[in-house]
Amino acid sequence: MVKLYGKNLSRHEAEALSGNLSHAAGVRSMVLDDGVERGIRLLEFRTGTGLRFTVLIDRAMDIADCDFRGQAIGWHSPAGFRHPALHEPEGEGGLGWMRSFSGLMITCGLDHILFMAEVPTPEYTYGPRATARHSLHGRIGTIPARLTGHGERWDGDRCFLWAEGVVTQGTVFGEHLELHRRIEVEVGSNDITLSDRVVNRGFYRTPHMFCYHINVGHPVLEEGARYLAPVRDVVWAAHAESYRAQNAGYRTMPAPQAGFHEQVWQHEMGADDAGRVPVALVNDRLGLGFMVTTRKDQFPCQYQWQNFQQGQYAMGIEPSSNHVLGNDAARARDEMTWLNHGDERRYDSTFSILPDAAAIAAAEARITAIAAQPKEDFPAPSGTFTPIGGRS
Repeated sequence: MVKLYGKNLSRHEAEALSGNLSHAAGVRSMVLDDGVERGIRLLEFRTGTGLRFTVLIDRAMDIADCDFRGQAIGWHSPAGFRHPALHEPEGEGGLGWMRSFSGLMITCGLDHILFMAEVPTPEYTYGPRATARHSLHGRIGTIPARLTGHGERWDGDRCFLWAEGVVTQGTVFGEHLELHRRIEVEVGSNDITLSDRVVNRGFYRTPHMFCYHINVGHPVLEEGARYLAPVRDVVWAAHAESYRAQNAGYRTMPAPQAGFHEQVWQHEMGADDAGRVPVALVNDRLGLGFMVTTRKDQFPCQYQWQNFQQGQYAMGIEPSSNHVLGNDAARARDEMTWLNHGDERRYDSTFSILPDAAAIAAAEARITAIAAQPKEDFPAPSGTFTPIGGRS
């Protein structure tokens, strides 16, 4: 059944109410037409519950805007949703990526995910390209997709909104990787499912790394908001040498601050019996939260990003294929994923709105049942990076 406005409706009943389901829910194509966003194609999804989000076709089909009943979920930075033609991937010593950094979700990869690095590339057998110079978080997030379809799909009396596309990261004498992305949400629900496949279409043995930079902003993020996660161990903190200097711990969020320097943590997460890892940011005052559920076998690592600078206020949930140690360490530790022609890796995730106090309590109970996270805001990082197995 389709649940709309507090009623469970059959397809017949839903279609009898209006000439088109779009009066309540749907997915439609748009083009932005001003400023740095001019020319970007996007898809707007509305589920009929008050959940609305947009998908940037021309930026890897990442999710940009996201709001629920008029309350923002996703983060908006000063950079805006910049058109990829304006992007300078090699600019500012590799930090040019920051000028395209905004929205609920930015995909990082497909062969590099963290800070700038230069790594050897003997696999490409091309002398002039003896190394690859990677800018921050890789290339994929600013590459336009080829949209292969979008619309409504009825399954009996249930209706699903969906979109699919392919994003190609390729070059001569280098990588040729494809991201196949499907985004789907059921009408009457608050759960966005993201199904990704990364495929090596080339004929070189190619490294692969993958990460989602999922950014939650105000009002979900405000002073007192809580980070809920099945944290078995706080592994690492970039600011460990001045751990308490900014008075911002991992668990309870502060108000925006002047002169705040970003903080990044890595946590070792537990998983439920099905291998799923739920992580949430919740605002008890509003009775509103946002939860990301991933698979431990697909994303064995998880970072937490804190940017509490005034005017840029955000917290990031970052599931990752690799430790925060970086590209060189992934190779040295034999934890890099290597894809031969036709090899692929799958990533299946769910983004959920927690619309009220009851949903927050249920999410917290689910998370706590997996692992009781440290109760203090400043647990000592262990420095124990669990080996990642099963890599080809």
